[in-house]
Amino acid sequence: MSFIRFGIWAPVHGPRAAAQDPAEPYDASWEHNRATVLEAEALGYDSTLVAQHTANPRFAERDQLEAWASSAALAALTSRIEIIAAIKPALYHPVVLAKMALQIEEISRGRFALNLVNAWNRAEFERAGLPFLEHDERYAYGAEWLWIVERLLRGETVDHRGRHFTVEGYRLAPAGRFRPRPRIYLGGESEPARDLAAAQSDVWFINGQPLPAVATLIQDAKARPRRGAGLRFGLAAFVIARETEAEAQAEHRRLVALAELDRPDKAAQRAHADSKVVMLQTMAKHAFVGTNGGTAAGLVGSYDQVAERIWAFHQAGVELFMLQFQPLRAEMRRFAEEVFPRVGRAAPLAPLLSGAK
Repeated sequence: MSFIRFGIWAPVHGPRAAAQDPAEPYDASWEHNRATVLEAEALGYDSTLVAQHTANPRFAERDQLEAWASSAALAALTSRIEIIAAIKPALYHPVVLAKMALQIEEISRGRFALNLVNAWNRAEFERAGLPFLEHDERYAYGAEWLWIVERLLRGETVDHRGRHFTVEGYRLAPAGRFRPRPRIYLGGESEPARDLAAAQSDVWFINGQPLPAVATLIQDAKARPRRGAGLRFGLAAFVIARETEAEAQAEHRRLVALAELDRPDKAAQRAHADSKVVMLQTMAKHAFVGTNGGTAAGLVGSYDQVAERIWAFHQAGVELFMLQFQPLRAEMRRFAEEVFPRVGRAAPLAPLLSGAK
């Protein structure tokens, strides 16, 4: 069994559960993201996921952190935490993106990863005059795109003539200075996504869902054709952990009530979404707060209950738990102090907790 890793979603577009929470004013600034990731590293978190949106998917007038420029800056400021930048293939030519990835790999000295995601927000593309391909065609495009990127990341010379790209004698350097290539994550739960994850990624990100559903997805992925080392698994989840289950459920009810205030913005977001995206279909089956399944994973309860559920997911095959909290930094500290020790991780240093804002 692999080691449990914990990560946090960077606050690239503000709070994950409710945008009108008095305990966490909306803040998607570079300053807030930098402080959050630096604190997460100090607390012992292993990874941070920097989601990619060129425009805010929910609040058109509000801030939205740019993922790749910010990931490069975070790579320079940090020393241990893994920096995972999401990427929508249609926004960058594979040669350009591979060079950006290798540069951040150099800056971070081998701590960079990319997370390929199939875009769901039609408006983000169409308002910029960019083509928004049909769902399965986006994955076919992404598979060809990733085939080129993966080889360039390894420092190979790439000659490729395909449906979408022609690349002749291209090689990027430096490459392979710290490891064979950066790690590749993939998100998405449709049939094409599962095939692509099994064939071409290192880690498959699963959206927050109850344990039986997650276990079924993992077994399905393991049964698909694959070369090389086995596929590993990550899970998105929103955590509410307290001394007692009653306290956790009370906080959950508070966030549910606040999330209702965002209903008009969520409706506008759904209007721009591709109805064929399986993530949205799956999430419609569950009541939850957060994004990407959020509390549907069931990490709401006492410290002991949350730790036990994490172990159950881990035994099913989940290695990396990519976590959301609200208010983010206070709850991130609470989780590190109370849940880390319960799953065999070292607790953070008390001076850091008491002195942090």
